[in-house]
Amino acid sequence: MTDIKKAKFQIGQVVSHRIFPFRGVIFDVDPEFDNSEEWYQAIPEDIRPSKDQPFYHLLAENEETEYIAYVSEQNLVPDDSGEPVRHPQIAEFFNKTADGRYEPKNSGVH
Repeated sequence: MTDIKKAKFQIGQVVSHRIFPFRGVIFDVDPEFDNSEEWYQAIPEDIRPSKDQPFYHLLAENEETEYIAYVSEQNLVPDDSGEPVRHPQIAEFFNKTADGRYEPKNSGVH
């Protein structure tokens, strides 16, 4: 977690995907792409993001289900809906504050 300061979004922030209909809470950040080449190649070439940008791990949800997502910074936008995220693992990672934000439980843990 060396260069997180340059990341546009923060751990605990609720974001939405710019193209696909899902949203989630960020629980980890990679300063640049850190997943398998197979995963990367599975992204359609016309929307495949650059590897040299922050990538975010999300406790994500769409209308049907909850899951873990790995998303490039360029494909995220802030979610200002104020709606809670229903992912079942939220309580493992975060405390919900009175104003509806998600605060990491162990801020020293990556």
